[in-house]
Amino acid sequence: MSVRPAWEVRESGGATRWFEFQLTFVDGARVDALAVVGGGCVCVEEVRAQPALSLDDLAELADWIEEAVEQACGAGPGPDGCGTQRRRARPAWPQGAEGRRLVAQEYRAAQREGADPVLAVMGATGRSRRTSLRLIGQARDAGLLPPRRARR
Repeated sequence: MSVRPAWEVRESGGATRWFEFQLTFVDGARVDALAVVGGGCVCVEEVRAQPALSLDDLAELADWIEEAVEQACGAGPGPDGCGTQRRRARPAWPQGAEGRRLVAQEYRAAQREGADPVLAVMGATGRSRRTSLRLIGQARDAGLLPPRRARR
């Protein structure tokens, strides 16, 4: 992972800054992004990924970029146009054992109603499909859900 300032434009007491982001994964996947920071917000201008990202992964990437910009600039909008106004698009979700217990409850309730349990967990947590599957796996590992497949 690398975050580099690309360029900056100063205007009437503030500034607009661009940052280049590059993520390289051990499996060879790569994501390059360009984000602009100004007026107290972060906007992703360009994303290139190999292999292509799903919409859920793109939303996850946007959250990661927002956090990386905060670390690079310091939290909160400043007179230099750097930083963000922090907002949570998803509900707060407890960590640890309590979070796993709630994931298991959502999963079982969706199964009883005949709905897709993964979509139910995604809706409850506000997380991507990949993250929701990981949370479900953690609930299985903790013994709160039955194994995915019956062993023979």
